[in-house]
Amino acid sequence: MDVTRDVDWEAYGWERLGEGVGRRRLAGWDATAGLVIGRDGVLLYDTGATLAQGAELHADVAALTGGRRVTHIALSHPHFDHVLGTAVFAGAEVFGAVGVDALLRREAEELRQDAVRHGVDEAAAAEAAEVLVAPRHLVSGEWTLDLGDRQVLLANVGPGHSGHDLALCVPGAPEVVFCGDLVEESGEPQAGPDALPARWPAALDRLLTLGGEDAVYVPGHGAAVDAAFVRRQRDELARRFAVS
Repeated sequence: MDVTRDVDWEAYGWERLGEGVGRRRLAGWDATAGLVIGRDGVLLYDTGATLAQGAELHADVAALTGGRRVTHIALSHPHFDHVLGTAVFAGAEVFGAVGVDALLRREAEELRQDAVRHGVDEAAAAEAAEVLVAPRHLVSGEWTLDLGDRQVLLANVGPGHSGHDLALCVPGAPEVVFCGDLVEESGEPQAGPDALPARWPAALDRLLTLGGEDAVYVPGHGAAVDAAFVRRQRDELARRFAVS
């Protein structure tokens, strides 16, 4: 049974993607936050760019679920606009790609500086970096999470956009694949200093294998897309970085 069937997702700024599955495009950097609601667990995919954005997501989840709390968090990759809201969700089990825990502990100051460079208020960035949460559960291949009446798959499909790219696959009709910034729709894919361009196309091949032709693919930024879009972006990245 869809535990949110009678809830107006759009009233809270969310897009309903399937039974108990939705996403919100966050203000400022158009980063996606994903939500999967099960009988026994509530999973949030990414937490926003500040503690204030995390608090907005916390309030949204409570409204959409009748007061339930987030039990699991999956972080798509370690960039400020996807991880700095995590501390709001006390008690949640946090998952990330293997190695991202050490990186976040080591580079909290770099994340703060990057957030400020991109327009985050200095005090807000400092506050979030001070309480930055590193994942306790590290995914080296695939990890199935049981949310009670549904299972979801976390897949370490990178590196590509970063050195630590974690996708979320939600079975259903349709299957929904949260891609993080491996896929972007609202602009060109961004290759920062931690990107591995030569391996990015292979990461998209793995996404396509996981989701298949009929899945809905949710980019880290922008509107949901289909497999054909992901394949075109894969080919464009291969040409851009001269990858066969």
